[in-house]
Amino acid sequence: MDKISQDLERAVAAAVPGRASFDYLIVGAGFAGSVLAERLANVLGLRVLIVDKRPHIGGNAYDRYDDAGVLIHPYGPHIFHTNSEDIFAYLSQFTEWRPYQHRVLASVDGQLVPMPINLDTINKLYGLSLTSFEVEKFFESVAEKKDEVRTSEDVVVSKVGRELYNKFFRGYTRKQWGLDPSELDASVTARVPTRTNRDDRYFADKFQAMPRHGYTRMFERMLSHPNIKVMLNTDYREIEDVIPWKHMVYTGPVDAFFDYKYGKLPYRSLRFEHVNVPRERFQAVGTVNYPNDYGYTRISEFKHITGQEHASTSVVYEYPCAEGDPYYPVPRPENAELYRKYEAEAEATPNVTFVGRLATYRYYNMDQVVGQSLAAFKRLQAAHEAAARSIDTATALAASATA
Repeated sequence: MDKISQDLERAVAAAVPGRASFDYLIVGAGFAGSVLAERLANVLGLRVLIVDKRPHIGGNAYDRYDDAGVLIHPYGPHIFHTNSEDIFAYLSQFTEWRPYQHRVLASVDGQLVPMPINLDTINKLYGLSLTSFEVEKFFESVAEKKDEVRTSEDVVVSKVGRELYNKFFRGYTRKQWGLDPSELDASVTARVPTRTNRDDRYFADKFQAMPRHGYTRMFERMLSHPNIKVMLNTDYREIEDVIPWKHMVYTGPVDAFFDYKYGKLPYRSLRFEHVNVPRERFQAVGTVNYPNDYGYTRISEFKHITGQEHASTSVVYEYPCAEGDPYYPVPRPENAELYRKYEAEAEATPNVTFVGRLATYRYYNMDQVVGQSLAAFKRLQAAHEAAARSIDTATALAASATA
């Protein structure tokens, strides 16, 4: 046996003593996999093995303390917000919350102005003193009428006109996606509202908060059930034929699952440059966008987001790129058509449930992934209950036949 095989044997033996069989093999320990693991173990009492190729749980929401002792998000800032009371209540089983409303400024024309665009943005940018009613008229006067809104460019210019589009959206979108907004689906910029009041919150959701002790602590509590075993630094393909399991939940890239048989699904990635700064504050808000200058799109400062008090502060610069970990599905019609081929394969694959951003080629917020996972659990629960009824019926028929 070579050294790699020996190491794998030892890892399997340590994680799964006795090679016990599992009801579920879950691929990926992010939100999708962790929510399903927790529900399957706690509600149905099933045995779950959750496997992740990274050295940590939590997926992209994983957080940790850097060398200076500042709590950071290695994969960029993750701000929790939702309008769903059910989703917020579900996660509240595993964490206390710190109220937090995210605010973003944009560096435009040598000024830092609120983003999304609101009344104060326009007044500061142009040296005006418009009222809410007047700024609504202003937007109407500069908007370009579109018979059909098809692209991200159409979304913005039909609301706020060409000049504000160029100042706030075109450069940012070109950096983020490597494409002009005119080449992207309308959904990309439709997510960002335009406001006629002074509301400078980036999100308007009913529930806006951060896990008080961080995301990783929340995931640890979610996965603490004795029926859940976790294997890290492990590709599921290394163990799927070694450890017995009955059903798989797959949360990784759907094209990778099928060995890219129809080609790779396009994604945009990010490169993160983390810096600790020897002062208490670096910038006025959690995130500052740079739509027109520099190679990065934004700088985020974690202490705003986490509420941590510390003598120094840590920030992250985000550089969009074409290669690297898959973060953002590229919303273009030809990519949606390619995904539909993989979707058909997924639906025809027995004993595997595909859940999460990568497995369904969707850009979801964290709460949407939680909601999708809870819905998937209800379907799995119904299937288990139906199977149990069938067994009971078969047992009763067998008993009556021998009576």
